[in-house]
Amino acid sequence: MASLPFSSSALVSRSSLRRGTSHSVEPCFRIPARSGVRCNLVEPLKFNNGKPCIPVLNDQTMSSFLTSRYAESLTNKNDTRLRIFSGTANPSLSQEIACYMGLELGKIKIKRFADGEIYVQLQESVRGCDVYLVQPTCPPANENLMELLIMIDACRRASAKNITAVIPYFGYARADRKTQGRESIAAKLVANLITEAGANRVLACDLHSGQSMGYFDIPVDHVYGQPVILDYLASKTICSDDLVVVSPDVGGVARARAFAKKLSDAPLAIVDKRRHGHNVAEVMNLIGDVKGKVAVMVDDMIDTAVLLLLRGCQVGCFKR
Repeated sequence: MASLPFSSSALVSRSSLRRGTSHSVEPCFRIPARSGVRCNLVEPLKFNNGKPCIPVLNDQTMSSFLTSRYAESLTNKNDTRLRIFSGTANPSLSQEIACYMGLELGKIKIKRFADGEIYVQLQESVRGCDVYLVQPTCPPANENLMELLIMIDACRRASAKNITAVIPYFGYARADRKTQGRESIAAKLVANLITEAGANRVLACDLHSGQSMGYFDIPVDHVYGQPVILDYLASKTICSDDLVVVSPDVGGVARARAFAKKLSDAPLAIVDKRRHGHNVAEVMNLIGDVKGKVAVMVDDMIDTAVLLLLRGCQVGCFKR
């Protein structure tokens, strides 16, 4: 039972209650203190014919309570339970996210020792807060990934309530299956590392494949950038006759077709490429008419899309 510390005027004897008087202040009972729960009374209890009167809350009493110093001590207008921290991978993106939400980036100290080790220290308290760590694992993927893991560990050891890893570019996402013998599935390994580091949720953007979400044992929010790209293309006022959607390979035809439907059923072209190694495509055959048109290439990895786009400009296939 929790102890309720009453004032001396609130402790009356049983005999005085029977007689209907409240002048006696000597108590005949006490509530044992077994926990730290306390009830602070704004005003002492009042008695009517020997019976304690419980105050009734109405509009007047509630408004006076909300404007009292006791209520002001319970809340702090400048305190927020949401914190956003940025790694060194893309600090400008983190700053734009914080400005859009009307918040300031959390203070964090990240440095590297002479041997390349990463040191992370939070410069403010995150106890009981919902923490968002914005850190894409873009090149250099290994350093940015390790930095993200150390940031998660620092927040977990600082008693953060929830830790969400915001990863716009999810490195090692292409290694999500075995295409040959004795290969590793690095996407599953990275998912295990993020989970074991202490993250409670992951927010990713345009993963290489939907099956990567199943590698995590924690909730994953998969955000698509297609609406933003469609709005951008619509602002360019490109004529539908001059537009063509290009799939970089046969496996991305379904993705490109869904994109073309939202661009007024734009025509579709496919690049038939033959790989001789990772990020190496020596033989490419173009299926479809793209000459003199505005080509919108929809790829699952940004690095391969850049290579294909440069190759297409070199052979003079695309207008822009």
